[in-house]
Amino acid sequence: MGFSFLVTLREGVEMALILAILLGYLRSIGQKRYFPAIWTGVAVAAVICIAIGIGLAVASRELDGGMVAAFEGFGMVFAVIVLTGMALWMKKQAAGISSELRSQVDRALGTGFAVALVLLAATSVGREGLETVLFLFAGSANMESGFDYLVGGALGFAVAALIGFIIYTGSARFPLKLFFQVSGVALLFLAAGLLANSVVELYEATLIGDLGSRPWDTESWISITSDLGKFLNTLVGYDSAPSLMQIVLYWGYLLPALAVFLLLPSGKRPAARRSPETDAPPAGA
Repeated sequence: MGFSFLVTLREGVEMALILAILLGYLRSIGQKRYFPAIWTGVAVAAVICIAIGIGLAVASRELDGGMVAAFEGFGMVFAVIVLTGMALWMKKQAAGISSELRSQVDRALGTGFAVALVLLAATSVGREGLETVLFLFAGSANMESGFDYLVGGALGFAVAALIGFIIYTGSARFPLKLFFQVSGVALLFLAAGLLANSVVELYEATLIGDLGSRPWDTESWISITSDLGKFLNTLVGYDSAPSLMQIVLYWGYLLPALAVFLLLPSGKRPAARRSPETDAPPAGA
C-alpha cells in the first residue's frame, strides 16, 4: 500500500497542479465556460492511461513464467528511467510551468475551438498519468495484496485531489516546493529498489547468469517473508540476503541520482507579470 500511495500522491499532485493552473487562468480571464473542455481532456487522458494499464496487466498474464519475469524486469528498468528523467525535468522546469501553461491556453483559445483545450488538458495530464501507470505496473510485481495496492493508489489520488483543491481556491498555502523536494527523494529510493529488484526478475528469466555473492544475511533480524520484510521490499527494495549485483545497482543508482536531484538548481521564474489568482505556487522540485 505504501508504494502505490506514495506514487499516486506525488504524481497526483503534479496533475492537480496542472489542473489548478489551467482552471485558475480560465477563471481569471472570464472563460469558465471552457471548464467542461478541460475536464473532458482529463477524462480522455484517464481512459487512455487506464487502457494502457489494463493492457500491460493482461499482456503480463498471457506470458509464461520466464517471459513474465523478463517483461516485469525490463518494465522496472524502463520505469526507473522514465521516473528519473521526469523528476529531474520537473525540478528544472517547475518554476516556469505556470507561464508556459497559460501561454498554451491563450494559443488554444486563439484557435476558436474548444477541442484545442481538450487536447491541451489531455496531453498535459496524460503525460503524468502514463508515468504513474508505468511506475505502478513496475511496482506491482512485488505486491503482496492486489486489494491493498489499489487502496493505496486510490488514497494517494484522493489526497492529491484535496491538495489540488486547496491550490485552486487559494484557501491555504500549500508548501509545494518542500513537498516535491521530499517526495522526489522518496521516489528515488523507490526507483533504486525497483532497479535492484529488476535484476532478480531478469535472473529468474535466465537473462542474467550470475548475480554474484551475497555479502550479508539479515534474515534472522528482518525476514524477507515477514510482513515488515515484504513491506520494505516493495517500498525500498529490501532483501535480507542481497546479491552483489543488487547492492552495486542500488547504491550505484541512488547516490548519483540523489546528488543530481538535490544539487540541480530549480529553473528561474520567468520575468513576465504574475497574477496571484492565476499562478499557483511553484513546485520547485
